[in-house]
Amino acid sequence: MTMSATVPLSSRDDLSLAYTPGVARVCEAIAEDESLYPDYTWTANTVAVITDGSAVLGLGNIGPKAAMPVMEGKSVLFKQFGGVDSIPICLDTQDVEGIIAAVKAMAPSFGGINLEDISAPRCFEIERRLDAELDIPVFHDDQHGTAVVTLAALRNAAKLLGRDFAGLRVVISGAGAAGVAITNTLIAAGVQGANVIVCDSRGIIHADRPNLGPVKEHLAATTNVSGRTGGIAEALIGADVLIGVSGGAIEESALAGMAPGAIIFALANPTPEVPPAVAHQYAAIVATGRSDFPNQINNVLAFPGIFRGTLDVRATTITDRMKVAAADAIAAIVADDLRPEAIVPSPLDPRVAPAVAAAVAAAAIEDGVARRTAVPAPAQAAASPVSPAPAVFPA
Repeated sequence: MTMSATVPLSSRDDLSLAYTPGVARVCEAIAEDESLYPDYTWTANTVAVITDGSAVLGLGNIGPKAAMPVMEGKSVLFKQFGGVDSIPICLDTQDVEGIIAAVKAMAPSFGGINLEDISAPRCFEIERRLDAELDIPVFHDDQHGTAVVTLAALRNAAKLLGRDFAGLRVVISGAGAAGVAITNTLIAAGVQGANVIVCDSRGIIHADRPNLGPVKEHLAATTNVSGRTGGIAEALIGADVLIGVSGGAIEESALAGMAPGAIIFALANPTPEVPPAVAHQYAAIVATGRSDFPNQINNVLAFPGIFRGTLDVRATTITDRMKVAAADAIAAIVADDLRPEAIVPSPLDPRVAPAVAAAVAAAAIEDGVARRTAVPAPAQAAASPVSPAPAVFPA
C-alpha cells in the first residue's frame, strides 16, 4: 500500500499552495463553515477499515497485528473496485467502550467507518452505538456485506426456480454477525419472518428458550412464529432454503428433510457446512463462499459499491433500503444470463460496483439521509493505480 499526491509539487508555488501559507486559507474557511470540510479534504472519499482482531476470517481471535494483512487487503479491494481510499486500522483493545471511544475520536478524519472482523455479540453493540453517535456511515461488513450478497443470490435463485420469494421457508444455521444480519435483511426485503428459523450451537432459537441475550431475544420475537424446537434436523423439515454461516458441519440426513428442489447456501469458509457434491444431491441451486465453486457469495460484490454510493451523496448512515437496493442491483447484473451455476456476478465484473453505487445513492436520497440530493455519475475505479510524477523541489 502507498499514499501519493494528487496534485503536482514541482515548484515553490506548488509547495506554498499545498502547505503553508496557502493551506491556512482552507483551515479558516472550514473553521467558519464545517460543511466545507469534505469539499476541501480527503474525507469525502476516505474510509477507515477498523478491526480489533477478534474474529479474523476463519482464524479466530488472532489479535490486531496478525489482522493487519486482512485490513490491508480490504483497502486494496476498496480502491480497485470502488475507487474508495481507505486506511487499515487495527486497535489494540477488545473492550467495547474502548473501541467505541477510539473510533469516535478518529472519526473526523474519515467519511465512513467499515468495521471488520469483530466478534459477536460485541460487534452488534459497537456498530449500533457508533451509527447512532456519528454523523458518517458505519458499516460492519461481516454482517451487512454478507447479508446483501446473500439476498441478491436468493432473489435470483427464487426467480430461477419460479418460487415466491416472500413465501420461502428459510433456515439459517448460525446466529453470529452474518446470521443475524442475513435474517434481518431477508425480512426487510420481504421474506416472512414467520417462515424463518435461526439455529445456533444450541439448536433452534424460539421464544420459550431460556437465557437468550438481547440479540437472540429479538430473533425469537421476529422469526419461528410456529415455535418449532429441536436442532438443525428439525429446523430443516420442509425448508426451501438453508443458509449456513456457522462453520459447523450439517449431516446429510438433516438435508433429506428439506423440500424438493431446495436451495443450499453453505457459506462457511474454507470448509462449507455441506460439501457441494452432497448439497447438489438435495438442492437445485448451491452456493458457497469459495472462489473454486460456482456461485461464490463474496462480500466484494457489495461493500465497494455501497461505500461509493454512500460517499457520493454524503449519506449520514446506511439504511435497510440502501442495503436492499444494493442487493437488487447485484442481482440485476446477471438477469439476462441467469443459470443455476450463475446466480450472482463474478467479483471481477466491472459493472457491479457502479450499479450498486447508483442504487445505494438513490436509496439514500429517497430515505432522506443524503446531504447531496443528486446522484453523481458512477465512479469508475482505475484498473491499476497511476503513480504521479516525482516532486522536484528547488534548492
